[in-house]
Amino acid sequence: MDNHPRSSSVITAILTMAAALCLILSFSSSAEPKALVLKPFKQLSQESAECAGCHKDKNPSLYAQWGRSKHYGANVGCYECHQANPEDKDAITHEGHTISVIVSPTDCANCHTQEVDEFAKSHHAKAGQIIGSLDNFLAEVVEGALTFNGQSPAAVNGCWQCHGSEVKVLENGDLDPTTWPNTGIGRINPDGSVGACTACHQRHEFSMVQARRPEACGKCHLGPDHPQKEIYEESKHGINFYANVDRMNLDSAKWIVGEDYDAAPTCATCHMSATRELPVTHDVGNRISWTLRPAISEKIDAKAKAQGKEVKSWEARRADMMNVCESCHTKSMIDSFYQQFDSLVVLYNDKFARPGKDLMDVLKSEKMLTETAFDEEIEWTWFYLWHHEGRRARHGAAMQAPDYVQWHGMYEVAERFYIELVPQFLEVVEKAEHNGNTEGAEKARAILAEILDRPEHAWFSGNEPEEVKKARKEAQAAFKARYLSESK
Repeated sequence: MDNHPRSSSVITAILTMAAALCLILSFSSSAEPKALVLKPFKQLSQESAECAGCHKDKNPSLYAQWGRSKHYGANVGCYECHQANPEDKDAITHEGHTISVIVSPTDCANCHTQEVDEFAKSHHAKAGQIIGSLDNFLAEVVEGALTFNGQSPAAVNGCWQCHGSEVKVLENGDLDPTTWPNTGIGRINPDGSVGACTACHQRHEFSMVQARRPEACGKCHLGPDHPQKEIYEESKHGINFYANVDRMNLDSAKWIVGEDYDAAPTCATCHMSATRELPVTHDVGNRISWTLRPAISEKIDAKAKAQGKEVKSWEARRADMMNVCESCHTKSMIDSFYQQFDSLVVLYNDKFARPGKDLMDVLKSEKMLTETAFDEEIEWTWFYLWHHEGRRARHGAAMQAPDYVQWHGMYEVAERFYIELVPQFLEVVEKAEHNGNTEGAEKARAILAEILDRPEHAWFSGNEPEEVKKARKEAQAAFKARYLSESK
């Protein structure tokens, strides 16, 4: 039967197809580098066995955490991660081995090549570059003093623990305690790499379950200026997650939304994890279409375009995020959500952010403010408006938390603008005029007048059309009548 002509032709065809497939795969692999295939070591190295034997007694919790990790199952031990070259800045000799305390992304890239490459392209990787920021100025100067080895304890214990410090090595080889310990997401490591994988993947277990839960992001993404965790908890997504956490299948190897779980998304679901069409990404901005961090929001690719750089467009990023949404929602619902979200960002930008920036810019250009940040009341007012309340409103809209859009957001933005920023602006202008800067004062007042003459500010300037006033009064009267009748 093996010599049958038909059998021979079939075998020949199969061999030909196999050869062609090999050729295609060979071409494909040479044309596009593939992620490193992670294979377990056959056995634990002698070096790591020595480490484990000692740390089992001295640090039993670390040993236990490692024992629960996938690293343990793959025979990846202490030495595979901590080994160093003698010429490394932070290299030390420990029990006869050359190691470094810090495991940097460069070290992780020995196995996790693709993840580290994606992270390096992300905004997270730049988080440690905050020395010249207003936030860091507050922590170093306004709130703090350079009393801890030339650094401010407020910055060391606050800003740098989320953003990341520039880890420095002292002359004696010790790590500078002002910069270590630190697991800030954008940490600048002695080997020149940026980032700390342990910001999200807590050592020494490196649990997928822990990294997928919203609490993993909550170390940094909460508080008055970026309360994403609290916003998530208020949203329907957060409510569903905590109500149905036992159905989230968090320990799934692939964890594809809509396939392995459907109770709710977490932060990781939307920003990083796989869908049926999209792979996992460690670039957390890869699916974000607006930047909600600065005073005035712009599309995520606007800055790069202005610099002549080619980057993934905001439309493509949004399409990927919508792909995540489509795992649970209809396209019409998703489209309507994005229209709601966009409208809030545009409202904030046009009614308050751009006018507010114009007012602050004219005060600076006309020398009505000092060059020192935060030494004048109006600078604090403006900072609160965009850095705190404005961010809360925008993030609330992005993640479906109505209370953060309204009472923690736009309500406070409006109050800050009309009742604090405008009166303080006029006080500064009046003071400058009194001191002889009449030309600057005239220019500043003209800018404010033009802003308040716009239709969206007509209620404040008293120029609202009569028909609009009348319609509102009728609606208010109807509401009061209904309220009184219902309370009887």
